[in-house]
Amino acid sequence: MDSIAILSGFAVGAIVGMTGVGGGSLMTPLLIGVFKLHPALAIGTDLWFAALTKTGGAVAHARHGHVDWRITQLLLAGSLPAALATIALMHATGITKGWAAALTFSLGIALLLTAVVVAFKKTWQSVGLRLERWLPESRKAPLTIASGVVLGVLVTLSSIGAGALGATLILLLYPRLAARRLVGTDIAHAVPLTLVAGIGHATLGHVDWALLAALLVGSLPGIWIGAQLTRRMPERIVRGLLCASLVTAGVKVI
Repeated sequence: MDSIAILSGFAVGAIVGMTGVGGGSLMTPLLIGVFKLHPALAIGTDLWFAALTKTGGAVAHARHGHVDWRITQLLLAGSLPAALATIALMHATGITKGWAAALTFSLGIALLLTAVVVAFKKTWQSVGLRLERWLPESRKAPLTIASGVVLGVLVTLSSIGAGALGATLILLLYPRLAARRLVGTDIAHAVPLTLVAGIGHATLGHVDWALLAALLVGSLPGIWIGAQLTRRMPERIVRGLLCASLVTAGVKVI
């Protein structure tokens, strides 16, 4: 296996372990910039990377009762059809230069949005609490499904959005949701979405399976070590470095 791929997987895994975000948002630019993959191939490979690395977390959160299944089902009701429709459109039209440009632009926008979300992580709950006066319970279900549609399209086009962006949308609609249930619900939604989108990209030939295996070998110990380091590294510094990396990657991709 390529030692650079294993080290890259380790580095991304460590960041995920320290911050809880950054897997897809750092892996796809890495695959494009370092491994010189076509954007479509990088996105498909990263979708499988996300689905496989998050599965264990989803199972663990479900066992501990940290998943709000109603919110998860509402999100999936929007995101899965949106992902399937996007893949069907890509099949019907083929990956033309226009699609390649659209994928690259979507990736850059998703990176910049993720940077904003991470930078203002602590403010979203207060924004959600203020929105509650205009969001009665009757409106939350359709808005949750609509959020799922947005995430389904964005994740399928860029491989980014199921983590930090998904958690932020949930927090804006359900600001009183306990932190552990927010994380569990977000991961429980991300796994099937990234898996369905990943399968769709695989049918288009957009997965580098050998590279994926090497990345996974490095990421698993990286996630564990990152989780240990998070106790010693100041969150503000880690979040600042992550935001700077996301902005740099986003601007470069666009």
